[in-house]
Amino acid sequence: MSSTPPLAGCRRVRVGSTNPPKLEGVRAALAAFVSQVEVEGVSVASGVPDQPLGFAEILAGARRRAEQAARSGACDLAVGYEDGLIALPEDAGWFNVGCAAVSDGRRVSLGLSSGFAYPPDALRPAVEERVPIGDAFDRLWAARAGAPAPRPDGASALSVGNVGKLTDGALPRAEYTRHAVLCALAAFLHPELYGAPGEPL
Repeated sequence: MSSTPPLAGCRRVRVGSTNPPKLEGVRAALAAFVSQVEVEGVSVASGVPDQPLGFAEILAGARRRAEQAARSGACDLAVGYEDGLIALPEDAGWFNVGCAAVSDGRRVSLGLSSGFAYPPDALRPAVEERVPIGDAFDRLWAARAGAPAPRPDGASALSVGNVGKLTDGALPRAEYTRHAVLCALAAFLHPELYGAPGEPL
């Protein structure tokens, strides 16, 4: 076993998004293992609908973002993150789940966030019409407060996130993202337990 700490050589990371909370979440996850790392966001296409439904679309979006981030320039790790809605069995409803895909060019590892339920009035258009749930939620949240819907640059997805608002700030979007990235990093921290790069995880 090598005496070199895992991720010790990680100096540059590209993220398939320019969303500030996502970038903050990636930085915070890596900070537990590397003292100095440059995290750069790049605008990429996810390759999935604006409102992903089901694990297949969520995972595909995360993988695609990581792939596109890796192709955008030299880096030690590329990260993709995608949120979407999944239907739980036994009529338990739809839950939001985030997926992080982390790649070093040989291995791709996935990690999931925790899940939370949206209010039904925000959920319905997202599931039935594929309206991005962030937009539907922001309108619902503003209407509840008797305020106009926020401009795109004031959307909650760019700040505390919907999960941040629903938890009264206890779980902001950056922290929600951090959990998924940390889970995806497990295979890079303990590669001897996860098989050779290129093998399915």
